[in-house]
Amino acid sequence: MPRIAYTLDERELQFDAVRAQGAGGQNVNKVSNAVVLRFDIVASSLPDTLKARLLARSDQRIGSDGVVTLKAQEHRSLPRNRAAAVERLRALIDAAATIPRRRIATAPTRASREKRLDSKAKKGALKAARGRVHELQ
Repeated sequence: MPRIAYTLDERELQFDAVRAQGAGGQNVNKVSNAVVLRFDIVASSLPDTLKARLLARSDQRIGSDGVVTLKAQEHRSLPRNRAAAVERLRALIDAAATIPRRRIATAPTRASREKRLDSKAKKGALKAARGRVHELQ
């Protein structure tokens, strides 16, 4: 499938370290290991066609102002969560960069049309035979 070529500039990414949710004992209250990544689509250096495709997506991670917000907290270290957030952003952009192939409508074959009409005729005959039985005189 055709793709839109792009390069993601790391300087356009904004990272914030926040406290992760969930269990973690006493350490969870003093260490900020989760990462919130923000990426402004409109102000980025991405190609205009890719920006338009990203903004047109109905994704809850893309705000109405065109800023992508991702939170990564699956790892216990800040660098790994940061890498996971960047990887998810790349996956989101890759999905928008992939242009789906247009479907070409095809007509049914003659054999398939005849098969369909035969099955309709058989089904109709079966239903017609379900009626009340009349006695011959």
